This record gives sequence, C-alpha cells and structure tokens, in this order.
Amino acid sequence: MVTIPLPNLAENPLSDAELNLVDAYWRACNYLAVGTIYLKDNPLLKQPLSPEQIKSRLLGHWGASPALSFSYVHLNRLINKYDLNAIFLAGPGHGAPGVLGPVYLEGTYSEIYPDKSEDEEGMGKFFKQFSFPGHIGSHCTPETPGSIHEGGELGYSLSHAYGTVYDNPDLIAAVVVGDGEAETGPLATAWHSNKFLNPIRDGAVLPILNLNGYKIANPTLLSRISARELESLFIGYGYTPYVVEGDDPAIMHQKMAKTMETCIQQIRQVQEETRRTGKAKRPRWPMIILRTPKGWTGPKEVDGHKVEGFWRAHQVPMGGMHTNPEHVRLLEEWMRSYRPEELFDENGTLVPELKALAPKGDRRMSANPNANGGLLRKDLKLPNFRDFAVDIPQPGTVEVENTRYLGYFLREIMRSNQENFRLFGPDETASNRLHPVYEVSKKAWMADFLPEDLDGSELSMDGRVMEILSEHTLQGWLEGYLLTGRHGLFHTYEAFAHVVDSMFNQHAKWLDVCKKEVPWRAPVSSLNILLSSLVWRQDHNGFSHQDPGFVDLVTNKSPDVVRVYFPPDANCLLSVADHCFRSTDYVNVIISDKQKHLQYLTMDDAIKHCTKGVGIWEWASNDRGDRQTQEPDVVMACCGDIPTMEALAATAILREELPELKVRFVNVVDLFKLMSEGEHPHGLSDRDFDSLFTKDKPVIFNFHGYPWLIHKLVYRRSNQERIHVRGYKEEGNINTPLELAINNQIDRFNLVIDVIDRVPSLGSSAAYVKEQMKNAIVEHLQHAHEQGIDCEEIVNWKWPY
Repeated sequence: MVTIPLPNLAENPLSDAELNLVDAYWRACNYLAVGTIYLKDNPLLKQPLSPEQIKSRLLGHWGASPALSFSYVHLNRLINKYDLNAIFLAGPGHGAPGVLGPVYLEGTYSEIYPDKSEDEEGMGKFFKQFSFPGHIGSHCTPETPGSIHEGGELGYSLSHAYGTVYDNPDLIAAVVVGDGEAETGPLATAWHSNKFLNPIRDGAVLPILNLNGYKIANPTLLSRISARELESLFIGYGYTPYVVEGDDPAIMHQKMAKTMETCIQQIRQVQEETRRTGKAKRPRWPMIILRTPKGWTGPKEVDGHKVEGFWRAHQVPMGGMHTNPEHVRLLEEWMRSYRPEELFDENGTLVPELKALAPKGDRRMSANPNANGGLLRKDLKLPNFRDFAVDIPQPGTVEVENTRYLGYFLREIMRSNQENFRLFGPDETASNRLHPVYEVSKKAWMADFLPEDLDGSELSMDGRVMEILSEHTLQGWLEGYLLTGRHGLFHTYEAFAHVVDSMFNQHAKWLDVCKKEVPWRAPVSSLNILLSSLVWRQDHNGFSHQDPGFVDLVTNKSPDVVRVYFPPDANCLLSVADHCFRSTDYVNVIISDKQKHLQYLTMDDAIKHCTKGVGIWEWASNDRGDRQTQEPDVVMACCGDIPTMEALAATAILREELPELKVRFVNVVDLFKLMSEGEHPHGLSDRDFDSLFTKDKPVIFNFHGYPWLIHKLVYRRSNQERIHVRGYKEEGNINTPLELAINNQIDRFNLVIDVIDRVPSLGSSAAYVKEQMKNAIVEHLQHAHEQGIDCEEIVNWKWPY
C-alpha cells in the first residue's frame, strides 16, 4: 500500500467570510431545490404564498437533496483552489433537486436553455418545469447539464464513476452514493473497482457515502451499524474512510472543507508519486462517509410527526397543499428560512459575491466536456477487418471458432487504440475465444500478485482487459467509459446477460432521450454487447445455462437505439463488428457462439449479406433454375449459427429425397429486418419482404431464440399464419448438441417434417421421407443416451452441394 504524508490543514480551514459565503451558496441551492419540488409561480416569494402557486403533483425527493448540493458546493471550492478537472454523479434516486440547484447557479442551465434565464422569470420557468408534464423528470436526466448518471435504477453510480476515470488521468469523479442505494448488489460490488484503478494512467474517484439514515420507509443498514463496523467495512474494501457527521451547518461546512481537501490532496500526491516514479501501486484511496439528517434544513415536524432526520423526509415533507392552509404556511416559512432576499437581487439574479464562487467555463462540473463525452470522442483507429477473413473454398465445408477471429480483430483494435478502447467481460475472455487480445494487453489487476500468476494468469497493472465476476460492474464501467467519449465491448455468456436486463434498459432509455430530446448532447460510441456461449452449445452445462431471451428484452426498446445481429459465420461476425464499432448512440447486441462452426460466405459475400441484413443464399437454394422459374414451393429461413446449420442440413435432405421440391434458402443477420419499415428503421418494406419470403408460400423459420419473438416481429406481414417458427422451447438438460436441437425441434429432421406437413403438393407422396425422419430422430436420441455423444455423421456433417 502507498502511504503518503499529507500537510496538516487547519481544524477550521474556512475563514468567517468564506464560511458565510459557502453557507449562503448552499442555502441558495436548498431554496432552489424546494422551489423545484413545490412551486410553479412566485419564485422569489414577493407575494405571500398561495395554493394556486403550488404544483398539484409534488414529485422529486427532498430527503437526499441537501447533502447532494452540500457535496457539490464543497467540491466547487476545491475546483477553484486546485484547478481540478471534476465531474459529479448523484446516486440517490429522484435526487435531481439537489443537483439542479447548483447547475442553475453556475449559469450552465441558462446557457443551454435560455428561457430558464438567471432572473425572476427564468427561475419561475426553472421551478415549474421540474417533474411537470412535457418537461423534465425528477432524476438527473439527460436534460441535466453535467449529468452522465440518471439514477433511475439504483446501484450503478459507483461503477459509472470508475468507468469515467479509466484512461482519463486528470479527471476526478465525485460520486454521492445514497445509503439506500448502498444496499443494492451492484453498488456493493462496485466498491471493488479500486482494485482496477492504475494511478499512473487513470484518474480518481472520490466516493461520498451519504448516510441520512433512511430509505423510503425503513432505516438503512449502513446507518444502523456501529462506527467501528462501518469503518472496518470500508477499510476492508481498500479505502481510507473519513467521517463527516453532524447537523449544524457552520460546523459541518468546516468539517467538510477540511475532509474533502484532505482527500483531494491525498489523491494528488498518490498520482504525483506514481507518475514521477513510474511505479504503479494500489493506494488506500480516500472516501467520505457523510452523516447528515434526511431532509436536512427542512421542517422538523409536520402535523405532529417527526420529519427532518426521519423517513418522512424522503420524498416531500408535506402534501395536500391545496386543501391544507397550514401546510402552505409551513412551506413559505421553510423557504423563507433560507433568506432568499440575501441570495438573489430584486431581478432574481444570484448576487455577485455568490456568483463568484462557481468555477468558470469548462471547469464547471455542469459544463465539463467529460459529462458530454461525445464532444471528446475520437473515432477508433480500426484495422481492415478484411485482413482477418476466413478463406472459404466452398460454402459449408470449413469449420472455425467464429469469435476467435473476432479476437484477432480486437487485438489489433486494442493495439492501435491504447488510450480509448477496453474490453470488458466476466472472467470469460479466453472462454469466449477472445484471448488473442492478451498478445497486446493483459487483464487489469491492482490487487496482490502471486508467483504462480506468471504461468498463464495474464494479469498486469497495465492491462486493458477488464474482468470481474460481476456483469453489473463491467457494464457500469463500460457505460461510464462510453459516456466520457471512449469505446469498448462487453461480452458475456448469453444465459447470464439477464443479470443486466434492467441496466441495459436504463442505458437504452438514456440514449433514446438524448437522440430525440437533447440536441446539445454529442453522439457517444455505441454500447456493444457480444453474447457468446450460446444456448445451443450449452448442452454440457445443462438447463440453467440455456436461455436466449435477452434479445426479447432488447426488441422491446425504442427502434431508434437498439440493433440485434446474428452473424452466421466468422466473416459475417467481422463485418458486423466493424459496423458496430463505427456506430454511435446505439445498443448493438451481437449473438455469436464460441465453438467451431461451419463457414459459409467469403468476405466479399459476407459484407454484401450483412449490409443487406437478410438475403437469399443462392448456392443453398434450388428454386431459381432457368430465369423463368416460378416461385419456390417453400422458404427455408434461419437466423443464428446453429439454426442456420440445421436448416442447411434439412435443405440438403430435401434436395436428396425430394429433388422436385423448390426450396428458397433465406438467412437473416439483422433481426429487425423482419419488422415493417414503419416500425423500425431497418425494417423491410412489405414489397421487399414479400419478394424474399413470397406472399403466400409456407415459410419454415429456424430461429436461435424463443419462437414467439419472430411472430411478434412479423405480425404485420401478409398471411403471417404461413410462417412456422421453430426455436428454443425450454426443453433442455445435459444433452448432446443434436439431442438438444431435437428436443426443441430445431433439428434437420423435424424441419424436413415441417416442410412435408406444410407443402400441399407433397401430400402422401412424401410419407416415406417423413417416416425416415421420425426414425432418424429415434436413432439419434438412442445413440446420444448410449454413447454420450452425437454420431460421426452429425458431428462431421458438411454441406454436400
């Protein structure tokens, strides 16, 4: 551990004049916080407050707001003193009033939204817009300058903060963690992020745990354990905890001023020493435990019930404002307790001596470019993905591990982008065949090393591959990294992507709002998610590992921000990955397995196929013949690597057993091509869809995921009842690959039966073929149960034509 002596700060570092100014600025923040929650008129209280000037719906949370602005104001003081490059993240949910106030006082809000000007009229509009229909929500939404963390779902503030400072050596991310939020699993694990922070090349995070004692209606765990136990917890996490505790503003300002400055000095000295010596070490980074009353400075009691310092202060201390005159009187008394006449002039503008306390220009946390990371984003230096192509002498005859070739591509991306690209995955980089990246960069690791780690552990303090067995932390790091202007890829096992279902939701919603409603936010790199170790190759791990449902969730999000790709082979995967790494403001989900798979398309053909997103594989079809041939008898469609192979095998059987049958083979890479063009930007027009799939011929669709997803996507297409979908049906155990496919009826034999059952012209003439297929199913299941593997003709099957 690094131990650095710090200069002694005075017990009370603020002079009387400084104390008065800091407290006045904080009072202004609190006044604005209360105003945003309650008022729609009379912002300066120039007239006695009346019910008509109060909002009918009172939203937003007062309880955490004073501590948020308290931390913000004290950080501002040190930004000015030390010329810090800092941003602010607010973890407590619905805590926007505590952030909007200082953002407005800094002037940034009025610069971006001129109608919210720094005067009485602008303040009135600023108040009214909060949690009001047609305006902004009660979190630190994308509309909030300086925000990169909305906090709609609790648990991600700390991982987001760490993500912002990786490869960002001058940045300090101050993050206030709510004590309710601290009870979530993602937040609890995120404390370990300090084991991945290299003080030479990375910035620093200053966590501020605000213990105000309560959640919505219950005490919080960390507020109800002993001081020794609490301190030991954070020492155990690897931090140096500093406690700031109390409720007297004058005393608390002095304590916070001293403590926060001590933390900043410690951070700077760690960085100075390691950067001067070039020796990276893991220090005990500082963190602050801020104990303040919930709803600090608000009403002590309402209707005879304790409010300040109790759970009743969590949201709004009092309601019924239009039917209870006493509550109106209490609200006015509360707001006047901040003495607004001392804070704002007659026009409603912050008085000059307080205005001078805010940092200037980009040093304002609300205007810091890192909080609008698209301004800092630089395109990746991408190698030519064609250089990693798999040679395809003939379709369906060569087998490779698709993701290994992506690993080669990622290796060169990382080689050329040593300061703005990282790979994130839960201890599965080698498992998912992406280990070629280790040739360029190892796994980031700042914890202890053992001698045996030199033998294959791939650990390094300089590593850029981020591995921790927490999908939440990994995606949180990546989101923070992207939102501050960088690039990356998150990969995980398909079945366990559900761990971040709601986290994905939050990021997708953030991007959607940014694209549609916040034009001043510059585009950021897309969140690229690779799902591997797929359902159809989890036959050995069993039922628990078999779940392709993450894509179902993705398809529910706004079509403006989500994309889903199923590349069937390595060359398609390379083409798709290159496209995704160039894109901005999307969540791109790529589904590609790590095991060996047949390869189908040359790189030139793969690029064409992926650019179209869906297309006919003429070499696998026999419906063309001479150019006057009629429509096919059946369309064999597929999406996903294993379903594609099984659909091809079924087509080969049909061509062998029923040579007169005309089969068109269609492969889908871009899942949203199936939707109508009016519902998704990638959707095919009805004319193009009918051209590919015909208007009325049966379609046998072999899908990677749950079959009903395809029905959902094509519900507006013509004669959709003719589209018969096979997919995963929750039928799995410890199986062989073919047995798992048979159990869910995506196998070649069941697909042939489906064709026979749905092509009217076949009738009973195909009865013998159908019987043959049923017999094959029985034989292969018996072989699997007797031998524990699939028979050689299945394992070594190749496309025969």
